[in-house]
Amino acid sequence: MESGIDAIRINPGTINNVRKVKEIINVAIQTNTPIRVGINVGSLEKRILKKYTQPNADAMVESALYYIKMIEDMGWQQLKVSLKASDVLQTIEAYEKFSKKSDYPLHIGITEAGPIFSGAIKSAIGIGILLYKGIGDTIRVSLTGNPVYEVIAAYHILRNLGIRKRGINIISCPTCGRCKTRITDIVDVFEREVSYFDKNLNVAIMGCEVNGPGEAKEADIGIAFGNNKATLFAKGKVIKTGIPKEMALEILKEEMYNLITNNYSNN
Repeated sequence: MESGIDAIRINPGTINNVRKVKEIINVAIQTNTPIRVGINVGSLEKRILKKYTQPNADAMVESALYYIKMIEDMGWQQLKVSLKASDVLQTIEAYEKFSKKSDYPLHIGITEAGPIFSGAIKSAIGIGILLYKGIGDTIRVSLTGNPVYEVIAAYHILRNLGIRKRGINIISCPTCGRCKTRITDIVDVFEREVSYFDKNLNVAIMGCEVNGPGEAKEADIGIAFGNNKATLFAKGKVIKTGIPKEMALEILKEEMYNLITNNYSNN
C-alpha cells in the first residue's frame, strides 16, 4: 500500500487477529487504498466456527458484516466484499444473503473451482446464476491451470449473459449420422483462428446441409458441410453452394471480414 498499489484483498479469517487487521486498515486509510474483504468458507475465524459448528453461508455473511462494521467504525468505507466457497450452492446462498443486508460492491466467484474443464463449468453455473440475479460487480474464475483459461472462461460467461458482447460466438452442432466430415477438428481450428476478434458476431459451423441454414438460421454467417462440398449461408438464407471443403473456412472468414467491415462502416 505504501508503494502505491491500487487496492488490496485481505482475508480476516487467515489473519485471525483483530489487532493486525486494524493495523492494515490504518495503513489503507493513510494511503487511500481500497480494500476487498475476502471471506472464504475454508478459513473462517475460530469464534464464528464455534458459533456455527461448521462452515456455511450464514457464517460467511456474519464474518463479513463483523469486519465491515469494524472497518467502518475506523472511518473507512472504500470496500468491496467477496464470500467464496468451492461449493456452488453454498457460494450462491452466501452472496444472496449478504446482498440483502449490504450495498457494498461484490466480487463474485467460485474459489478453488478445480481443473480447467470441470472448474469452468462450476464457475459458469455459480457466477452465471448470481449475475443473472443482478448480484456481482466484478468476477474471478479460479482454475487449476494456465490463468489464460480463467480469462477465457470469464469472457464466455459475460458474453453468454449478454453483459459484454464481444468476439465470435460459435454455433456448432454436436454431430449425428448425417455428418460426413470431421466437424470437431474444423471447429477447433476455427476457434483458434478467430480468438483475436473483438467484434460481436454469431458464426455457425454445421455438420450437414440439413441442419445448417435451418437450425442455425439466427447466425450472422455460417457454413454447412456436405460430403465433399460446403454451403455458405447468412440468417438462414443460402448465399453460395458447391464450395470445396478445403476452401470452406477461408471463404467463411472472408465473409466474416466483409460483414464486420460493412457493419462498422454503416455504424
